[in-house]
Amino acid sequence: MTVRRKETLAGLLFAAPWILGFSVFLAYPLAASVYYSFTDYSVLREPVFIGAQNYSDLMRDELFWKTLENTLVFALLALPASLVVSVGIALLLNSRVKGMAFYRTAVYIPSLVPMIALAMIWLWMFNGERGLVNELLGGVGIKAPNWIGDPSWSKPALALIALWGIGNAVVIYLAGLQDVPQSLYESAELDGATPWKKTRFVTLPMISPVIQFNLIMGIIAALQIFAVPYVMFPNGSPARSTYFYTMYLFDNAFRYQKMGYACAMGWILFLLIFALTMIALRATEKRVHYGGV
Repeated sequence: MTVRRKETLAGLLFAAPWILGFSVFLAYPLAASVYYSFTDYSVLREPVFIGAQNYSDLMRDELFWKTLENTLVFALLALPASLVVSVGIALLLNSRVKGMAFYRTAVYIPSLVPMIALAMIWLWMFNGERGLVNELLGGVGIKAPNWIGDPSWSKPALALIALWGIGNAVVIYLAGLQDVPQSLYESAELDGATPWKKTRFVTLPMISPVIQFNLIMGIIAALQIFAVPYVMFPNGSPARSTYFYTMYLFDNAFRYQKMGYACAMGWILFLLIFALTMIALRATEKRVHYGGV
């Protein structure tokens, strides 16, 4: 056996655990879900091939379109707010003031709270009668809405909850801010740039790859929202205003035993996320600046 073949064999042996895990836990489930999406499959019985009927049924399913609309509306509310707030907090945490390590830790810790516990906390905080949020608003003379019981406020409430978990994005922004050359700020100061102009024309362009990354991750996360509304709003109450795409997919798979139908929904969601990701990449590619490019 030649040295080259020995090295190849050794490399394959070292990679074998990953290859096995990838095949069993990712490649096979993906391939199986494609097949099941073209079948009538209830898990308890053998799948029966029915062609594209699941997809055609979805196109006529009013609840499918309702959940898709709810998901897209939530994404339009939560994603811009999360991007703006996380960038703003990262800029504040990048300043040199005493006790900054404590503030950074305080911003990041909420993102570590488990989703179910987070849902229970906010279920109490947004309570229309005794919730902390309404108590605080009432204390300053603001008539608080019924966050949980009003269809007009349920999705904004979830968008506000999404801000609770921006700690991960803030950490990534902070890493990007650390890489901005100080010489650029010094040059801007010599030109008489104000703090706002330095932020607009130096900081934001230099961290634009990080903003683009968090935008893509935000799109993926927003379209897959599940745990918090599933706990806070049973069956998408009130008036199905919080019945999101992944909740309907979950119910079809595990409550109604329509696994083939759920697999079709999963692949439609994948194509939607892929399309929106490509649109976001195309829309931002001319505004993203990479250092040295």
